[in-house]
Amino acid sequence: MNEDERRPGIADALYRAFALSLAATTFVFLFNNYLVYWFGWPGVARIMGGAPPGGAAALLAWLQSAGYVIPVAAITVFALRNRERPFASDAALLYSVTAYVISAAFWSTFFIGIVDGVISFLRVEGLLPAVFGKALARQLGVSSFRGLYVHLPLMLAAAVVACFRRGLDFIWLALLVVVAEFQIVIARFIFSYEQAFMGDLVRFWYAALFLFASAHTLVAGGHVRVDVLYTHFSDRRKALVNAWGSILLGVPLCWTILAVGMSGKASVINSPLLYYETSQSGYGLYVKYLMAGFLAVYAVSMMTQFLAYYLDAMAVLRGQSPSRSAHEPA
Repeated sequence: MNEDERRPGIADALYRAFALSLAATTFVFLFNNYLVYWFGWPGVARIMGGAPPGGAAALLAWLQSAGYVIPVAAITVFALRNRERPFASDAALLYSVTAYVISAAFWSTFFIGIVDGVISFLRVEGLLPAVFGKALARQLGVSSFRGLYVHLPLMLAAAVVACFRRGLDFIWLALLVVVAEFQIVIARFIFSYEQAFMGDLVRFWYAALFLFASAHTLVAGGHVRVDVLYTHFSDRRKALVNAWGSILLGVPLCWTILAVGMSGKASVINSPLLYYETSQSGYGLYVKYLMAGFLAVYAVSMMTQFLAYYLDAMAVLRGQSPSRSAHEPA
């Protein structure tokens, strides 16, 4: 810090704790949603309701509640004990979290698109029994089996790859979309061959490109801004607009997507994921349920980016330097 910069106090620590707590609460919400609708845990709402659970269910409900309280308390204590920590350090942490989430999502869509496309091709051409045997070929035609025993291991592998490859591979994802569309053109007009899974692959990768790249585009300043007044603002006023805009507009939008999309078993995100929903094309890719999950990835990545944006804006307002990630593509 420069000598003319103000000394961080309790207020600055609480601003940082506020942003980090919102990010932590988001991931706790996703984990609790998984426990409630996939494993039948009672959920926090049961404690607040008129008929609280008893016995083991009560213990599970209180554990889920503690999952919200403990991280927030720990983050607040950490922020208060490290008041000298600059806003940019926490912003960079959130940028790293977003980069990992998006990288894992990218590799998941890449692996699943390739493998599911090969399985669908073999199934269309009647080659699955010859390759995998009749019993396994029959099971690969069931969406829940393919999701659990093919897609899930590929997602775990993608999570591992993302630990070593944090780059935001949107250029490669765009190339994959072009290649997938190009092979449809070649197959249709030269070989008179077209199957449903070929179009599904294009839509699968294009949806990933559109939703996963949004958070990165926000930081890189690539989103369209109706820029009537903002250009002429001072750095401090721009930071003020970005801070309030992130907290009052950006974060509530992301929470609305998660709250509405995961409000119950029949909600727009939970329902397809729970039942491994597929398209009606019969022999297409079994990835429709994953495309519903893209909405959750979009909301989480945008949430962490908005919070990082907020912390960088606070750094400017407090006379500190924002993180490099706020100005350079990751």
